[in-house]
Amino acid sequence: MPRFDLSPAELDNYCPDVREPADFDDFWAATIAAARRHDSTPELVEVDTPLTLVDVFDVTFAGFDGDPVKAWLTLPAGASEPLPAVVEFQGYGGGRGLAGERLQWAAAGYAHLFMDTRGQGSMWGSGGDTPDPHGTGPSSSGFMTRGIEDPSTYYYRRVFTDAVRAIDAVRSLPQVDADRVAVSGGSQGGGIAIAAAGLSYGLVAVMPDVPFLCHFERAVGLTDSDPYQEIVRYLAVHRGADERVFDTLAYFDGVNMARRADAAALYSVALMDTICPPSTVYAAFNHHGGATKRIEVYTHNGHEGGQAHQFPKQARFLADLL
Repeated sequence: MPRFDLSPAELDNYCPDVREPADFDDFWAATIAAARRHDSTPELVEVDTPLTLVDVFDVTFAGFDGDPVKAWLTLPAGASEPLPAVVEFQGYGGGRGLAGERLQWAAAGYAHLFMDTRGQGSMWGSGGDTPDPHGTGPSSSGFMTRGIEDPSTYYYRRVFTDAVRAIDAVRSLPQVDADRVAVSGGSQGGGIAIAAAGLSYGLVAVMPDVPFLCHFERAVGLTDSDPYQEIVRYLAVHRGADERVFDTLAYFDGVNMARRADAAALYSVALMDTICPPSTVYAAFNHHGGATKRIEVYTHNGHEGGQAHQFPKQARFLADLL
């Protein structure tokens, strides 16, 4: 696939205006406050695994509307002092998988909380365990248009709230140093990480890889790949709904979230990515509010991005911050 987006020089300076609702901050403040009224102590159940160098816990915490959300907490075995933590979010369609599937952050000395994504977990991988009990209006296949008639019913309102509550949950654990928490994720997980950073306070770092859910209006008009094509298919049927749909999506745009994020940031982008076009990633990165930010560029990769090449860069980035 040849490059199809802006040139590298144009990308470096790409800082577009995107629609931003006047009540964006009030909407999210009310949403998060309502979720926190369901506050409860996370439930941890140790999991019996054949792994001897890590301890794994099945975690349940209260997410949007108090709904139970599942996660895995993985710790270096026998850790006796509170650890810095990384909260990680999953890519589109995947679930939290099996206990012990993700070991890198624990092997690097961190507490690692891997959040299940409500309603997902049946497109690939080892499955998910968190339902989404909230119904929506008419939608196309997938998750992108569920409840898109109104920001209050949109699917990602619940997911982003779950992400903030995951940070709240991990900070409450005695195994974690609450002042040293970072967030990460790839693709959808990267978009959720940006939202979590924009809606939370005091995070050390945000590390989104080839993030999804950024600069919706450009992405929908630029790529013919799913999941953005789910929105195209919806609009092809619901003719004339463009303004309503993009007004809703503006409350969830990673560009608006990144503006509000103050954590140090390490992004990654792939210049041949037709799923999350590079200009949409740069739109969020160039608007990111933190004083410290860096982007790793994979010039000849598609949506796979850096894969195993990116983790050592993240680990060094976070270690330097801490």
